[in-house]
Amino acid sequence: MSDITINIQNSDNTITSLVAPIDMGLSMMEFLKGNDYDIVATCGGLALCATCHVKIIKGFENLNSISDDENAMLDTLPNITNTSRLSCQLKLSEQMNGMVVKIMGDGLS
Repeated sequence: MSDITINIQNSDNTITSLVAPIDMGLSMMEFLKGNDYDIVATCGGLALCATCHVKIIKGFENLNSISDDENAMLDTLPNITNTSRLSCQLKLSEQMNGMVVKIMGDGLS
């Protein structure tokens, strides 16, 4: 498998399905930015700013373990959830096929 489907829950609760390549080594953040989603990514993907915060609606159990650095950064957010992750720390993989994510990085969601 070289492509997966990532589903984005929009602010109006509609779902946009996007085809994502998994053979390019992209992070979820890079993929979302490449599809014109408003991800600030101030730190450029180093898990230092949390502006790429996403909530995993479906498929959280398929993700790699959270690092101490990512966990510490998430802990600074006012809108953290039990399934929050930094999209810069999620490399696209076959296990993410069908995942549903909601972009939370604006701090307003």
